Amino acid sequence: MSAAVTTHDPNQPLVLREDRDGVATLTLNRPKARNALSVGLMAALQDALDAIDEDRSVRAVVLAGAGGAFCAGHDLKEMRAAPSRKLYEALFTQCSRLMLTINRIRQPVIAKVRGVATAAGCQLVATCDLAYCEEDARFATPGVNIGLFCSTPMVALTRAVGRKAAMEMLLLGDLIDAEEAERIGLVNRAVPADQLDEVVTGVAAKIASKSPLTLATGKEAFYRQIDLDVEGAYAYAAKVMTENMMAQDAAEGIDAFLGKRTPVWCGQ
Repeated sequence: MSAAVTTHDPNQPLVLREDRDGVATLTLNRPKARNALSVGLMAALQDALDAIDEDRSVRAVVLAGAGGAFCAGHDLKEMRAAPSRKLYEALFTQCSRLMLTINRIRQPVIAKVRGVATAAGCQLVATCDLAYCEEDARFATPGVNIGLFCSTPMVALTRAVGRKAAMEMLLLGDLIDAEEAERIGLVNRAVPADQLDEVVTGVAAKIASKSPLTLATGKEAFYRQIDLDVEGAYAYAAKVMTENMMAQDAAEGIDAFLGKRTPVWCGQ
C-alpha cells in the first residue's frame, strides 16, 4: 500500500499502451507514487482492458509498472482524504471489477514485475494469468500491519497459491522475495533483471502465435471450471472441447499437425 500521493503530470497518461506483433503492453504510469492504484489509474486501466477485449488484433497483454516498482497497492492518502462508507464501497467495487476484467478478457494477461508488488499490487500479480519477475522483486499483503486486512487481495492470492502460504502472507504482512514467490506459485518464474524483458517478450510472442479463438475459449474455460466440483468440471470441459472441435481453427490445427505444416488461424 502506498502512503504517498504524488501529483501526476496531467500531460502524461496514467496508463501507457504499446502494441507490437499482436501483443499489447500496458504500463502503469505513476512512477513517483510507485504506481499506486488511485481511482484515476484504475479507471484508465479499466478503459484500456475494455478496449483490448474488443481488439481482435491483440492476442496477449503484458502488464508492467513504470519506474522502479510494479505497484504499491491502493493510494492510502487518497483513501483518507475524504473518508466515507460510500467512497470505500465505490473504491473496492471498482478494484474488484478491474480484477475480474483481467480474468474475463479474451486475451491472456502477463504480469512483468520489477521492484515491489504489495497489497492491491500483489493482487494484480496474483490475478494475471501468468507472472514473471526480476530476482530482486518483492511481494507482500501488508494490510494487517496498519489495521486493514488485505481482504480483496486475499481473493486472488488464495486462488494463486496454497492456503498455508496465503495465510502466512496475509497474517504476517512481511515482504517475500522473488525466490519464495516462485516457490509458492505467485509467479511463474523469477529471472535476472537483465533477462526479464526477453523472457516476457518470448512468452507473449509464443502465446500470440496461437489461435485467438482457442486462447479465448481456453481462458474462459479455465476460470469457469476451477471452482466447480470434479464431476461438474469434467461435464463442463467436455462440452467446451466438443464446441472447440467444431471450430475451424481446430480442424486447421489438427490438419496442419498431421501434414507437418504451420497452421493458418482464422478464428476470432
